[in-house]
Amino acid sequence: MIRIKVPATSANIGVGFDCMGLAVSLYSNVDFEPSKKKLEIYGCPEEFRNENNLVYKAFVNTCDFLNEPVPNVRITIENNIPVARGLGSSAFCIVAGIKGANDWFDAPLSNDEILDLATNMEGHPDNVSPAIYGKLGVSFIDENKDVQTVHFNVNPSLRFVTMIPNYEVSTDKAREILPTEMSYSEAIYQVGHAVALSKAMELGNLKLIRECIIDKMHEPYRSKLIPDYENAKNICEKANGTMYISGSGSTMMAIVDNEKNAEKIVENTKKDFPDWKVYHLNVDTKGAISEVI
Repeated sequence: MIRIKVPATSANIGVGFDCMGLAVSLYSNVDFEPSKKKLEIYGCPEEFRNENNLVYKAFVNTCDFLNEPVPNVRITIENNIPVARGLGSSAFCIVAGIKGANDWFDAPLSNDEILDLATNMEGHPDNVSPAIYGKLGVSFIDENKDVQTVHFNVNPSLRFVTMIPNYEVSTDKAREILPTEMSYSEAIYQVGHAVALSKAMELGNLKLIRECIIDKMHEPYRSKLIPDYENAKNICEKANGTMYISGSGSTMMAIVDNEKNAEKIVENTKKDFPDWKVYHLNVDTKGAISEVI
């Protein structure tokens, strides 16, 4: 049996819109093993136990890319990443499916090739890159349609708290609400802040992170789609932290620089929003891991 363990990912990180992503220590697993049937899928709702399952589609795409026959397979999914909440649930499915097929055929693909395949399926690399490599990743697609990605170590003093509401934010609505143009001055603001944020995360400089992370491209608009955004932000700031919208939401991610303040955010969020899921996390440094059991 092949087991693929994939971290959740948090994209944008404020000013890194559609190019920056972070792997965090919330994990999901997918097991792949031979079956007497063409396809068996367990661990997900009945409606996804078929050939349209995203894990299986990624598995099949990779078999085709390798010019290998699609084997009969039993797929067992243990998903701890909430769906449609901005924590990379689709990236998890795609990366798990690709790595599962790759390992099935003795792992001929490099991580760079896996990234290309995953980006082709996902449409953008900001979530799939950290899912594959871990750490903080900044990615883009170059003029030759190749994916370029660079990775930053995040200072271990930083702590992250996911605040996951019990409601979704539609990705389509999150896209529709954004303006179609921005000024040169706004573009300069974003570029400067994003570059500085990458270094601030390496340094663990929370004061600088607070300054750098304030976004003008998407959060002022998307925050309106999250009814409890301001209340969640107040909880973070009272614990000396800062906060950003993870992906297109509805999850919000707090950043602090010590355990005590992270636990304070967890406690106060659970008290004010008992129906939310709240996790105190670290940065994942390894990315997706394969294991033969």
